[in-house]
Amino acid sequence: MSREQIMTAAIQHLNKDPAASMAQLAEAVGISRATLHRQFSSREELMLALGHRAHTQWQQVQESAGIAEATGSGDPQVLDQAMKALLTGLVDVADEYGFGLTDYAMAVHPELLRRADELEEREIAFYAAAQRAGLLRADLPPRWVSNTVYGLLVAVRESLRRGDVARRDVPRLLLGTFLHGAAAREDA
Repeated sequence: MSREQIMTAAIQHLNKDPAASMAQLAEAVGISRATLHRQFSSREELMLALGHRAHTQWQQVQESAGIAEATGSGDPQVLDQAMKALLTGLVDVADEYGFGLTDYAMAVHPELLRRADELEEREIAFYAAAQRAGLLRADLPPRWVSNTVYGLLVAVRESLRRGDVARRDVPRLLLGTFLHGAAAREDA
């Protein structure tokens, strides 16, 4: 089994049991503990590799959504399209790497923290541009907007893990909640 295959299987198990030990992960992956330890000397090393992989996917979502270009353009239509693409793409990251959204060790590891800060700053600049274009409320700090998205991604992870929503409904639910809130609509 390759390192990538081990990581993919470990992710699947960690999404079910975020506190799984290396022994439990090895068993879930279908390899011996010795084989797992040959690839990753410790749980921290495995989590670091998974964190880097998640951040790479996060960056790819930002790039494919075109948030840097949209931020620079200031065009409301371009920003709106990029926002929908970003949020929809982040659903996939939250679904695949959901365990990492609330894993304390991943949140405080210096390398992962630095990388997450860089990626978050890109999104904060993007949300600020969306505010200037009138797409998002201007009375909210852009970091609050970013934290709101993060909280919704945790909700995505939990709802999928528990089976509360169908995977196909998640993009619509995320976009609707982010853009319109959870209050009853007056026009309904």
